[in-house]
Amino acid sequence: MTNKWDGLSFEYETHEFVQSLLVHADCLEWLGRIPENSLHAIVTDPPYGVKEYDFDQIEKRTNGNGGIWRIPPSFDGNVRSPLPRFTALNEKERQAIRRFFVEWARVSLHGLRPGGHVFIASNSFLSQLVFEALVAGGFEYRGTIVRTVRTMRGGDRPKNFEDEFPDVCSLPRGCYEPWGIFRKSLPAKMKVGECLREFQTGGLRRRPGGNPFEDIIESTRTPQIERAIAGHPSLKPQAFLRQLVYAVLPLGIGLIADPFMGSGSTVAAAAAMNLSCIGIERYRDYYEIAVQAVQPLSLLYQREVQLRLDMS
Repeated sequence: MTNKWDGLSFEYETHEFVQSLLVHADCLEWLGRIPENSLHAIVTDPPYGVKEYDFDQIEKRTNGNGGIWRIPPSFDGNVRSPLPRFTALNEKERQAIRRFFVEWARVSLHGLRPGGHVFIASNSFLSQLVFEALVAGGFEYRGTIVRTVRTMRGGDRPKNFEDEFPDVCSLPRGCYEPWGIFRKSLPAKMKVGECLREFQTGGLRRRPGGNPFEDIIESTRTPQIERAIAGHPSLKPQAFLRQLVYAVLPLGIGLIADPFMGSGSTVAAAAAMNLSCIGIERYRDYYEIAVQAVQPLSLLYQREVQLRLDMS
């Protein structure tokens, strides 16, 4: 009997859900090995390969020592989550990010069908660097999704000079999160409609009711109930991710991949929308969290729908 994940799981450790698969692997290696044109879309939130996710820095964050992580003060009775100092990148580190994403773009193009879209998370400080790298790697830039959400990023006084310059901030306080929209080029002279017929890709799915998908999405910070299920430092809210996975498959069919799966939030959002998704994660701790978190995260949507029905 043929396994539907043949050609995608290889010898890696995997965990299968009804329509989804989690793979413990390095995404560059995995993307380079899968058959050409295996994927219809990619939705992902990378760690950017920078030092805040190195194990020594994660340990400092856990111990409350800071390091590259800014430990915000408690106020209003709330303890804020640590956030990385994205400004603490030198030119060598910036070039390393660019090289990584140029290579990532090239192997992602191999796996994507023509016309397949990529939604990739970034931040206002690094987006120009990451987006340019994806174009250099071969993708078409198609726009930016603006997730409007107030964060604790930016707004800091100059480090070690806070008292001397109390009325200065090094960066504006972040009130949005940019997600780049990219597309693998259509074959020469092929129209979008023809690409939809042949590859089920090329466009974006309209919202329920027929209105176009929009590039500004109002969002809240990730609810505590989701953070309790999936402990990841950059966990995105399910309500936001469900809109992305819905839009990225124009015909509502196909396979989404999240090459930087983390604790499985994109896979869970796809599962909640009855879509197929494959998540790739190289770090075992996060992979094991995802194995436990995907199902309960996906079930939150059913509870939300039922609650709205009960209130109507």
